[in-house]
Amino acid sequence: MNHTSAQFDAVIAQCRELFVKKMQDYGSAWRILRLPSLTDQIFIKAQRIRSLQEKTERRIDEGEISEFMGIINYSIMALIQLELGVAEQPDIETEEAAQLFDKQTNTAKGLMEDKNHDYGEAWRDMRISSLTDLILQKLLRVKQIEDNQGMTLVSEGIEANYLDMINYAVFAMIHINEPQPQDQNAP
Repeated sequence: MNHTSAQFDAVIAQCRELFVKKMQDYGSAWRILRLPSLTDQIFIKAQRIRSLQEKTERRIDEGEISEFMGIINYSIMALIQLELGVAEQPDIETEEAAQLFDKQTNTAKGLMEDKNHDYGEAWRDMRISSLTDLILQKLLRVKQIEDNQGMTLVSEGIEANYLDMINYAVFAMIHINEPQPQDQNAP
């Protein structure tokens, strides 16, 4: 489990570095995005990953890693929006945004550790393509919950789905960094 914790931290550090650099370039313009807009951004990233996994030809020279990083960072932005609400104008500086980023990743890591304990790190035997499909499934669930104005009868809410997407994307990046024979996308 300590190995997984260190791998999680390494992936998150990579994502955080990109997040901070984009904050320095663009400020907190993302603060005006409503949750469905962030969900759609994550959906685009997940769809592209699935497309890359199914097609042999690539026309854009960016692979799965940048898209998984996007899923993680947009999911964190969505969690921040859930906590703070949507702003009318960019309203936070880089340091505060980084602290909010850290708060959300700590929550995601705690969830990951709890689930890893209960599931025995079953994700290590999963294919990257399966993790991608699970992210897409979570996105479809979030879209349905958004269409229902956040109401659910028996299901976990939007926050839990965003946290799961972060963890699935982290797991996929760990797999990419440690390729295994079962990572093949062939049926």
